[in-house]
Amino acid sequence: MKRRTPLSLLAPLMLLASQPVWAQAPAPSPSAAKTPSPAAKAAAPAPKAGSLSPVTSVEGITEYRLPNGLRVLLFPDPTKPNVTVNVTYFVGSKHEGYGETGMAHLLEHLLFKGTPTTKNVPQALTERGARPNGTTWLDRTNYFETLPATDENLQWALSFEADRMVNSFIAKKDLDSEMTVVRNEFESGENDPGSILQERVLSAAYIWHSYGKSTIGARSDLENVPIDRLQAFYRKYYRPDNALLVVAGRFDEAKALGYIQDTFGKLKKPAEPVPATYTAEPTQDGEREVTLRRVGDNPMLASVYHVPEGAHPDFAAIDVLTLAMGHNPSGRLYKSLVESKKVAKVSAYNLQFRDPGVIGFSAELREGQPLGPAREALIKNVEEAARKPFTEEEVTRAKTTLLKIMELTLNNSERAAIGLSEWAATGDWRLMFLHRDRIEAVKPEDVTRVATTYLKSSNRTMGSFVPTAKPDRSEMPAPVDLAKVLEGYKGRAAVTQGEAFDPSPANVEARVQRGELPGGMKYALLSKKTRGEMVNASLSFHWGTEASLRGKADAAAYTGRMLMRGTQKRTRSQLQDELDKLKARVSVDGGLSGASANIECPRASLPKVLELVAEVLRQPAFDAKEFALLKQERLADLEAQRSEPETQGSIAFWRTLSGHYPKGHPYYVPTLDERIAGAKNTTLEQARAFHKQFYGGSNAELAVVGDFEPKELTGVASKLFGGWKSPTQYQRVPEVFNDVGAKALVLETPDKANAYYYAGQTLQLRDQDEDWPALMLGNFVLGGGFLNSRLATRIRQKDGLSYGVASSLNPGDIDAVGTFITYAIYAPENASRLELAMREEVTSALQKGYSAEELEKARAGLLEYRQAGRAQDGGLARRLASYLYLGRTLAFDAELEQKLAKLKPEDVRQAMARHVDWTKVTQVKSGDFVGAEKKAKVPVAQ
Repeated sequence: MKRRTPLSLLAPLMLLASQPVWAQAPAPSPSAAKTPSPAAKAAAPAPKAGSLSPVTSVEGITEYRLPNGLRVLLFPDPTKPNVTVNVTYFVGSKHEGYGETGMAHLLEHLLFKGTPTTKNVPQALTERGARPNGTTWLDRTNYFETLPATDENLQWALSFEADRMVNSFIAKKDLDSEMTVVRNEFESGENDPGSILQERVLSAAYIWHSYGKSTIGARSDLENVPIDRLQAFYRKYYRPDNALLVVAGRFDEAKALGYIQDTFGKLKKPAEPVPATYTAEPTQDGEREVTLRRVGDNPMLASVYHVPEGAHPDFAAIDVLTLAMGHNPSGRLYKSLVESKKVAKVSAYNLQFRDPGVIGFSAELREGQPLGPAREALIKNVEEAARKPFTEEEVTRAKTTLLKIMELTLNNSERAAIGLSEWAATGDWRLMFLHRDRIEAVKPEDVTRVATTYLKSSNRTMGSFVPTAKPDRSEMPAPVDLAKVLEGYKGRAAVTQGEAFDPSPANVEARVQRGELPGGMKYALLSKKTRGEMVNASLSFHWGTEASLRGKADAAAYTGRMLMRGTQKRTRSQLQDELDKLKARVSVDGGLSGASANIECPRASLPKVLELVAEVLRQPAFDAKEFALLKQERLADLEAQRSEPETQGSIAFWRTLSGHYPKGHPYYVPTLDERIAGAKNTTLEQARAFHKQFYGGSNAELAVVGDFEPKELTGVASKLFGGWKSPTQYQRVPEVFNDVGAKALVLETPDKANAYYYAGQTLQLRDQDEDWPALMLGNFVLGGGFLNSRLATRIRQKDGLSYGVASSLNPGDIDAVGTFITYAIYAPENASRLELAMREEVTSALQKGYSAEELEKARAGLLEYRQAGRAQDGGLARRLASYLYLGRTLAFDAELEQKLAKLKPEDVRQAMARHVDWTKVTQVKSGDFVGAEKKAKVPVAQ
């Protein structure tokens, strides 16, 4: 039997807050009933029952099913002088959408506002001596009336309920008047801190599922819901195939079936199926806590723990556990907390629903009692309950109480008729009996087991009510009337417009000026008119040799990260303030073999911004406090990656492909532990020494694109960098090809829902090789572009295995060392399917190639991407700087794109087949594969 907290939040919302005397009194006997109304006198004789056959029957309750989907339960009880008609609709606050909270309950009120044939519902019910009501809860809404047991009353009640199922007015005028009534019901609940605390706790416990929303709804939704949305909600859910009709009490079964067929049987089943709900609350992964501060008197505590759906076999033991913990005066919480005077009151309850519910515990303290000790005691008693196994005495006492309640309910057909609403909404009305049987079978070890399983700290949501005489809250101002605010607004003078620039290689080359500054810095300048007179600049610096850089990666990393943390003239904050005043976006970073700076700013700010960048590069402060903060941040970032599958997989993959470089070599790939150790052990003096030993401008490039004066710019750059000599020799560290061969690595990262997959190989390839254009285009078809590559089409669009999947094929620009890589994210349980799809698609591209149409579309897209890239001033500046280092011009791009334009499908296939070999790829997958396997083996509860 489901037990409920006494707090009003956790009881179904009823139409009547307090029933009038006539509704509370027993219904009159047939002889005492008043003369039937004219409508009742005019009732037609009972029709024949037709050919309805029982679907199932349990302990005197029989189910029938109408052709339109309506489920019917008949519960004859000749000992009662009354008959109860109860219609349950399987729609509650769980089914409400955004902006619709409270709609199910509001609609319940409107269904008492009449239909075309019963315009005054309260009068019609009163005339027949009915005791009616309606209630709304999370999974269902029900309407019932108990009347004197006459054929006329039964026929009228069935006719009325069938009528209001589909013909209720749901009128705007009724909404306008009833909304204020419901709002007042909402306001009455707001007076009760205990109810509001429970509401806040459930809201925190359910982050996705609608069980976390109060059935009464949000005030703003109640006040603003349009009538058309209420009408649509009514049409969507109030229908025979979404309802259960219960008739209980004294009645003739054959006549009742005939009446039902003549009323409900005439209703049509809508063509569209009832919308199904599918939101599942994820497993709670840590303690949650809420605090409520309102005017009030006594402090309160409330905690909830997620438990399975109401139909689960564990729920019988959960019911027993609830009573064994919360019963007054025999329950554990009462004896431990109330008798010791730690709290004044305790209670326990559970919510047995269609979807997973909660078990909850609450405590009320006396005014002035501290919450801390009571909170500790409540948590300790609940979460350590299983340490002291539940006894036969405790379990028997709880079972006796629960079974008594069940028996009393079943012995009262009126109560049972209403109670069946809850069980039907939980999944099936027969659960009432199955649950009783399960309770009878509960043993002490079952109760101890469910306490161990569900009463865990990671599954807890705790709420505290702190009485506060004068709450200090941040009230939000009234909504802004933007139409009024913006009326007549003109803005400022129009921004300076730029020129229409052609980003073709030939036009770029025609506009670029190249040269070399005193001191050795090469430059490439492209002056053009831009919107807002903006300009982009890119600086690159190179230093060191393989021997001189050996073992200095950690010091170099700290040096680069310290550059923007203050100079010898400005603190970190002052530097940022100055850049903000200049409206400049600046990034400066340094690594083992060089540094870079990228600038975006207005033309007028460029000289000053370049001056600040030079100051950052040449005169960093290396402040001890900033270094300590940086070390703390860096260690936190690295340590946070220990359990991350992406990091673990990426490191393992690149260590495999670069395993031929020894530790200390500039291209060595360190483990995560080595990175953490390096970050921890590197000192400020080592970072400062690296800067002194290597930083300089003798081997550097500067590229500027945008609105600037070239002559002025070269003068400023010469002044800032011309005399900045590199302290040591520079010699590029060559890359060495390593044919790794096929390898497979699996890394377990527990408790991670997403896995990462990498597969690839090293290639002997330069971007000047004859095959490169074909390889670029082939990879673009295979794994490039936007969701239109072969990999994306198969693995994401068709199979639905991955949100992100792609491939890359990268050549060396000087050394013949390149890579082919495919990668994807996916759920660990889909590992085999993903690997199969990846292998099939890559192999198909190598063996069968691409169609002419496929290639032509890809070629057009690729060329557009390249053209669009050159149209971005920042990207163009970085490309020009890179080409200065490589000794190239954009004639390289023009020649490449000419070759792309001539490629045929077989050219591409052959080039791909010459370089890519799936039998030689290294495959690395990282994820919670053991956990996925365990989940796959979890049996379905019976």
